[in-house]
Parts: sequence; C-alpha cells; structure tokens
Amino acid sequence: MDQNALKDLLTRLQRGEETVENTLDRLKDLPFEDVGFACIDHHRPLRKGLSEVIFGEGKEPEHILVIMEKMLNQGDNILVTRLTSEKAEIVRGRFPDSTYHKRSRILTLIRHPIEILGKGTILVMSAGTSDIPVAEEALETAKFMGNEVDAVFDVGVSGIHRLFSHRERIVNASVIIVVAGMEGALPSVVGGMVDKPVIAVPTSIGYGASFGGIAALLGMLNSCSSGVTVVNIDNGFGAGYAAGVINRGFHP
Repeated sequence: MDQNALKDLLTRLQRGEETVENTLDRLKDLPFEDVGFACIDHHRPLRKGLSEVIFGEGKEPEHILVIMEKMLNQGDNILVTRLTSEKAEIVRGRFPDSTYHKRSRILTLIRHPIEILGKGTILVMSAGTSDIPVAEEALETAKFMGNEVDAVFDVGVSGIHRLFSHRERIVNASVIIVVAGMEGALPSVVGGMVDKPVIAVPTSIGYGASFGGIAALLGMLNSCSSGVTVVNIDNGFGAGYAAGVINRGFHP
C-alpha cells in the first residue's frame, strides 16, 4: 500500500464511504505480513516509495506466487528479479498478464499505471553486448520505479569512437549507469565527460584474470573520474534502484 492508496482509504473513511471494520481489515497487515516462510514488508511503499522487490533466485515458484498474491492484495505492482525461464513459466501460468524479460531475468506485473516520478532521464550504457543482461536489469528496475529511461549498448573503450557518437544523449541524461566487465574502464571515461552522477556496475564478464568481475570492480573503485560510484558485481538491480532514488531529487 503506497501513500496514494492510504490517503484514498482514509479519505473514504472520513467521508463515511468506508467502514471502520473494513479499514482495520485493510491495515491489519501493516507493517508486515508473516506467511511462515516470509515476512512481507507491506509498509515499504510508505517508507521508501517502492513496494518490496521479490528476489527470485533460490525461492520455490510456489513461494513466489504466495508473496505475489499477498502483495497484489495490497494494491502493489510486482517486480521479481533473478527469475529463471522455468520459474517464470510457472508464474505466468498463474498470472498471464505478467511480463517476463528474458535477458534481464526480470518479471513484472503492472496492475496500476506507473507514475513518472523522476525529473530527468536515466541513461543505461553497456561496454559490450555480453554486459547487456545486467544493463537491462538496471533499466527495467529504473523504469519500474517511475523513470524515463534510455539505453546505449556496446560502446566500450576498445572502439571508443562509438561512445562519442552518443555524446548528446550522454550529456543530457540526469543519471548515468555504466555497465562493464573485463577491466571496467568505461565508467571512468564517461565520468570524465559529464557533470552528472555516474553509477558503475562491474560484471563477471571477462577472461581468467578478471577474477569473475573483481578486476572490473577494483578498477571502478579506483576511478580517477569524480562523481563515479560503484555497486556490487552484476548488481544491475542495485544500480537501477540507486539511479531512481537520485533521479527523484534531480532538478534540471
């Protein structure tokens, strides 16, 4: 239940259009609902402006379905991350109006229109095509949070002229997410071009000495470009969420 839903409920109670009993019934599961295997944080939209996100990895499909049903009862839209195709097929059998984004492994179920809350555009960039799944996880997350998004893929430093051909889109963005594996150099280059926040996402893409993304992570943490911050390896969701929070406070 978000702020708008709560205000509507209380307004209807004040006008006599809703009973005290029904209002109490709607509010009884705040701040959370214990379903045995999970404690669902229904208070999160009021506290943070976004409903709880379901991390699909490691969860049984039946558990995901129960959590989704409880959240839908509270009027939430649904975002499930790190969901395999097999689990997504089961979920979509129960909720055919949901959408599965295969590359990003994200499933969304939008029951009420998403309000655009961001003040600018979030640009998501990938160094290579192998980084696109993580980049799209960031993009779908930022979009779910109510942001205008744009994407530029495969513009890594091995062909840096490709990057400069998108200069106008880069400098006009309010927040930039840069996803890169290998040595993780692209965020430093982008950070040197703009006066906007740059969120760097290291990926586990690369040969042996990349150590599963550690080389890219350390390279980004040691960036000489001011304004570059770093999330964990392959954490497209974390980057998209952080960009969404920043973009809400952006004033052009």
